[in-house]
Amino acid sequence: MTTNTAILNFRNIAQAGLGAPLLLVAMLAMIIIPLPPIALDMFFTFNITLSLVVLMVTIYALRPLDFGVFPTVLLVATLLRLALNVASTRVVLLNGHTGTGAAGKVIESFGDFVVGGNYAVGLVVFAILVIINFVVVTKGAGRVSEVSARFTLDAMPGKQMAIDADMNAGVITQDEARIRREDIGREADFYGSMDGASKFVRGDAIASILILFINIIGGLAIGTMQFDMDFGDAMRNYTLLTIGDGLVAQIPSLVLSSATAIIVTRVSGSNKMSEQVFDQLFSNPMVLGVSSGIIGFMGLVPGMPNVAFLTLGIAGGSATYYVWKRQQQELLPAEAAPVSEEIPAEARDLSWEDVGPVDIIGLEVGYRLIPLVDRSQGGQMMDRIKGVRKKLSQELGFLVQPVHIRDNLELAPNAYRILLMGVPVGEADIYPDRDLAINPGRVFGTIQGIETRDPAFGLEAAWISSSERDNAQTLGYTVVDASTVVATHLSELLQLHAHELIGHEEVQQLLDVLAKAAPKLVEDLVPGTLSIGVVLKVLQNLLEERIPVRDMRTIAEILAETGSRSQDTGALTAAVRVALGRSIIQHINGMGSEVQVITLDPSLEQILQTSIQSLSEGGAGIEPGLAERMHRSLTE
Repeated sequence: MTTNTAILNFRNIAQAGLGAPLLLVAMLAMIIIPLPPIALDMFFTFNITLSLVVLMVTIYALRPLDFGVFPTVLLVATLLRLALNVASTRVVLLNGHTGTGAAGKVIESFGDFVVGGNYAVGLVVFAILVIINFVVVTKGAGRVSEVSARFTLDAMPGKQMAIDADMNAGVITQDEARIRREDIGREADFYGSMDGASKFVRGDAIASILILFINIIGGLAIGTMQFDMDFGDAMRNYTLLTIGDGLVAQIPSLVLSSATAIIVTRVSGSNKMSEQVFDQLFSNPMVLGVSSGIIGFMGLVPGMPNVAFLTLGIAGGSATYYVWKRQQQELLPAEAAPVSEEIPAEARDLSWEDVGPVDIIGLEVGYRLIPLVDRSQGGQMMDRIKGVRKKLSQELGFLVQPVHIRDNLELAPNAYRILLMGVPVGEADIYPDRDLAINPGRVFGTIQGIETRDPAFGLEAAWISSSERDNAQTLGYTVVDASTVVATHLSELLQLHAHELIGHEEVQQLLDVLAKAAPKLVEDLVPGTLSIGVVLKVLQNLLEERIPVRDMRTIAEILAETGSRSQDTGALTAAVRVALGRSIIQHINGMGSEVQVITLDPSLEQILQTSIQSLSEGGAGIEPGLAERMHRSLTE
């Protein structure tokens, strides 16, 4: 059977769902059925290989969730190792009197070659490995898992609100938000599972100590009483076999404990762990230079190992020079391209081209915010604004115009200003190198930062450093970056002024799109029944009331039906509002079965109706005293 055929058969077994049951049956068989030495050698070798594979996966994983099955693998590996301990103990106690090779070559090699055949040295080495595994690695990994699980669960509400804020601002789509929510849930499940799985590793370390003493005591009793061995020979054989058995199980246990510690302390990133370690440890030539200088100075002290210290000092100095030289080359400006001399244009008279049109939507930024809108510098604001336009266009029912972005040196360095028709409608100061932690109304502590208010909703907030992001989310704050703050503010202002964004061109485009599906309806409406100006005014009235105009077919049908009786835009808007009642209620109340309303006395309602009709005919409208009494009663 070739290797490819074996791998294919293994995959077929795994896909059929038989892998886990077969593995559990094999573990039970190792506990119940006596295994020959060659089988023990194969299983111990497989155990060591499995631990190394797991360690390599944790090292090369970019984030902990890339190895989300690790807690289960850790449990299976621990059970496999304990089953091997039971199987090897049986063989050691039954055949230990025949010599140190009774339990296979692997145990004999670890008991003879690794510790030099000296069981006293073997006991010391085994004790040191157990202390390292149990006291240092396993205990630390368990504590990190416990803290990570608690903080991950505490931070879930803040992360969920941050995802909702990004989706509402149009930064991400619903599918991306769903994927992020699933990742948050998986992250909480992972650290919770790791908190429990670390207890298995700790219990395995304790079990290895007990198994060691049981094997030595049991082996001495069996060797001296049943096989009439000398105490010294029995002590040597059974102790070396037990130490070899313990070492061959303890080393994979230490490797898996190290893998556990690595994955729970790993910070998610886009680079491999080796790249992150190299970039963060050896990227500063000052650090390397000072360290190399200290090592080199110690090499000059009499009585010190001069060769070792001076060699490392010279190597560190060479590395310092290499890193410094590379950074200097990166800082050198690129060779400037030759600039051709341009012939100045001839003087000409002013024309209408010199009178620029007013931007419908504008965004002005201070000079410190330019990197946020410059894609070459990693700015994401352009993509965020594009997402806002897409989201609003889908919600409102018409295409929102592009946002014209430019820098304004008259603004403060960290300020931005949003304009509609060239008139400012909102402005605020932001910090591009910080995140905004917003208090949604229920937090579990305070954070240190630059106190401010969210420009979009006016909530209490603070600008914090990026390193405090996780802590703020744990306390219940909604944390967003500077680009998201601007995008959310822009989204709220555009929704508030949506009726000012739609004009004749947008209405004509809406009718052109509708004409593809209902050409006769559009023909009867414009210009057959109403002018495009009247249709525009009705749509503006709806948008001013926060009513979307997505259902253009229903709006056109009602206008075509009602327009033959009245050209009054107020009456037409009221008729359309009734036709869109289901959409309006859904927007206000969701799927709720009850809506809270305020009713008017029938006589007051009749007075108001008469006043509205009088106002439409050029009358005085509502009487001032009545308006004042109504306002007073509503505010009480």
